[in-house]
Amino acid sequence: MNRVTINPETCFGKPVIRNTRYSVESLLSLMSAGMTIDEILADYEDLTAEDLQACLS
Repeated sequence: MNRVTINPETCFGKPVIRNTRYSVESLLSLMSAGMTIDEILADYEDLTAEDLQACLS
């Protein structure tokens, strides 16, 4: 779970991936809308499959 970070100065304190501005909430929204992990990784090249697994857990 060290991939998910919370910093009050990043994205208003929402949980994000590795201190980036990719919020867990937005990535979960993409997955719930039907995007596959491979599609998300193609669009967000600096994310890894482990990052997305951390969102799911």
